[in-house]
Amino acid sequence: MTNKPQQKQHIVVPRKKSRQVTQTNQSWGGRFREPTDEFVKIFSASIFFDKILAPYDIQGSIAHATMLQEVGVLTKYEKDQITKGLDKILNKIKSGEFKWSITLEDVHMNIEAHLIKMIGNAGKKLHTGRSRNDQIATDIRLYLRDQVDNIIRKIKRLQLVLTNLAEREMNTIMPGFTHLQAAQPISFGHHMMAYFEMLARDVERLFDCRKRINSMPLGSAALAGTTYPIKRTRTAELLGFERICLNSLDGVSDRDFAIEFLSIASIIMMHLSRFSEELILWSSTQFNFIELHDNFCTGSSIMPQKKNPDVPELVRGKTGRVYGNLTSLLTIMKSQPLAYNKDNQEDKEPLFDTVDTLKACLRVFADMIPTIQIKCDNMYNSTKQGYTTATDLADYLVNKGLPFRDAHAVVGKSVSYGIKHKKDLSELSLKELQIFDSRIENDVFKVLSLKGSLNARNHLGATSPKQVKQTIKIARESLK
Repeated sequence: MTNKPQQKQHIVVPRKKSRQVTQTNQSWGGRFREPTDEFVKIFSASIFFDKILAPYDIQGSIAHATMLQEVGVLTKYEKDQITKGLDKILNKIKSGEFKWSITLEDVHMNIEAHLIKMIGNAGKKLHTGRSRNDQIATDIRLYLRDQVDNIIRKIKRLQLVLTNLAEREMNTIMPGFTHLQAAQPISFGHHMMAYFEMLARDVERLFDCRKRINSMPLGSAALAGTTYPIKRTRTAELLGFERICLNSLDGVSDRDFAIEFLSIASIIMMHLSRFSEELILWSSTQFNFIELHDNFCTGSSIMPQKKNPDVPELVRGKTGRVYGNLTSLLTIMKSQPLAYNKDNQEDKEPLFDTVDTLKACLRVFADMIPTIQIKCDNMYNSTKQGYTTATDLADYLVNKGLPFRDAHAVVGKSVSYGIKHKKDLSELSLKELQIFDSRIENDVFKVLSLKGSLNARNHLGATSPKQVKQTIKIARESLK
């Protein structure tokens, strides 16, 4: 079930009443003599944020009711009443007509109370054999399973965009960096495919995480299971779960799957943040390698010449937000005894926020990347300035019989000479190069050209355009 954006929902907050008039929540208030404090109602309620789970809560309730009817706990008539009633409630929620009440605390009790009001006693039987503890654990897994599938689709869209840009720019030469110093010539397409590989690992991690998300806690009840003759395998089948949580204590209290997802989301955001940092650098006046489209930039309120890379900067900033959500959930869970505790109510907002943040960042990146203008000449000229073919000269001397360490020393001296005379290695004459080693001949200039350096690295995973093309082909096959 896809969690589509809902219209703004109205939440009824009770006005302050005298302690004699105010009542407790009817779903659990029988044991209490005094009503809940009005502020505590607001403080304790989760309906402000967990109403997003309503479609999944209803999905789980329909499956639960179907199973209860099949094992004889509900009659077919009662099951049909419940199912039709829940369908009507879902339609009301989607249309924005449903009124959420803070007195009913959460998404479960709001839906159940409305169902009872609609169909009477049959609605009161829906909660047979389950607890809000296993109900919320199931809802979150159903929600996150959908969101993981959605996120994987968004990553694959971004990967496709990257392959298109890489193919377009596979012959564009740019400096590859180590320590942010120009190191060796590489293909811009090769650089883009590095991010494809990062995202491919992210997809693998999400698929692996999905296996652990797709385990059903429903039937664990409050913590010990239930005395009713439920058939958990049937409920799991109806909800599309691949396996069942085999320990009821763990079933209601486990949030490992959410922590694992937040960890993966943090890694994805780290990848997007690294990409953002490079886009920010490359679009600066100092680098001037690319220009971001106006649609993804803003200006300055005081400096009219500015074009600020706001989208990459925001993605870089939102990475810290996702890291914080991971730390938050780890901290929430670190000291909890078994089984369910109210602390677990705090698991949802970090999770929901991370899902929304990650989807937004993936979308804006996939929209932005195809619009980038590549400044090929600037990249080429920058590559020429950093003595980036020095390693090629060393390899040339090794092929002439010089041990690599000796070749390294020779090239180091020739670079020092070039710096002193303000010449690139390719600009030195043959006579100048032979000062450092007599084995250097005319064929060296083919090695010292940027294009020659690029094409020489012609093996799987390397930067030559021929290999980049092959990598793109493999990548596109994987996307299928």
